[in-house]
Amino acid sequence: MAVTGILGKKIGMTQIFDEKGDVHPITVLQAGPCVITQLKTAAKDGYDAAQIGLVEFVKASRMTKPQAGHLKKTEAPPVKLIKEVDIEAAAEGAEESKAGDRVLVDIFSDAKFVDVIGTSKGRGFAGVVRRHGFAGGPKSHGHMFQVQGSIGASSFPSRVFPGQRMPGHMGTDQVTVRNLRIRGIDLEENLLMVEGAVPGHREGYVLISKAKAPPRERRGFAGSGTLDPLKASKKAVKKK
Repeated sequence: MAVTGILGKKIGMTQIFDEKGDVHPITVLQAGPCVITQLKTAAKDGYDAAQIGLVEFVKASRMTKPQAGHLKKTEAPPVKLIKEVDIEAAAEGAEESKAGDRVLVDIFSDAKFVDVIGTSKGRGFAGVVRRHGFAGGPKSHGHMFQVQGSIGASSFPSRVFPGQRMPGHMGTDQVTVRNLRIRGIDLEENLLMVEGAVPGHREGYVLISKAKAPPRERRGFAGSGTLDPLKASKKAVKKK
């Protein structure tokens, strides 16, 4: 079995140019290094998964006795975070993963898209205009245009429905961004460059995994032999 995900950290955003001269915004992620702290099996635990830990400088004195005892079973170093990721069948000729093995960014060498899970930036207490995108009221003199207005009813139903969009705490939510295209991998520095934005602030921790439902790429896309269906339909109408 092979691990399909890795823990990492968001470094920041930049941009790159491809061979056609098009610019692409990318996010640089520090992917790992991680270590497998436990392998869970369907026979023993009811499901198959791998528990991995992010290897960072952590004082051994900061670890609790249960954590230290858990890591001692696999002789793993002190880790910053522990998460579970899915596992898949290993490629032909590859060794089976076992507890204590290191997980590096090279697990994405044969992947084109990844899913990233992170915690969004905390925005504090926010109103409905910022939190939910309400248009607000009139912005002329004498109006409080960022107030949401009426939220209930008088006689029926005489209550506010659950889930009503109102002011409140904004941010610090778990956000999953799917199908980010891989634009580059640095095996020496364990860096992964993905196209698009990743939730969270700089130095924020993220969970990176192979895309569960990657998009199907069109054959011949943007090539010389590609047939534009819109242009083809217009030509057919002119011929008639």
